[in-house]
Amino acid sequence: MELQGTVKKITELQTFASGFQKREMVLMTEEQYPQPINIEFLQDKSDLLNQVKEGDKVKVSINIRGREWTSPQGEVKYFNSIVGWRLENVASNDAEPTQASSSNAQPAQGGNVFEEEDDDLPF
Repeated sequence: MELQGTVKKITELQTFASGFQKREMVLMTEEQYPQPINIEFLQDKSDLLNQVKEGDKVKVSINIRGREWTSPQGEVKYFNSIVGWRLENVASNDAEPTQASSSNAQPAQGGNVFEEEDDDLPF
């Protein structure tokens, strides 16, 4: 699956006694009602977050994982997590459009842009 949105927050790398590492990113989705989605990047995938900063528009490839946990009292609970495994910057639509070269943008010398040209079109 993929999610697209704006990076709202990136956490510091967390390293646990077992050697397990994770880093989290909060992604604000781009829909009618934007949602802050927490995405975990585990082990070596945490390095992917070095290439983005808060405010960047990104596309994230994710997996949804679930697990079952039994409490000491015997109660069974279920947890879900969203794990990112690929991350890419998305070009902003606010970028300046490229302009045509000056030879294409300007009419020929002495020409009137409102004059009709002679051509062989039937209309």
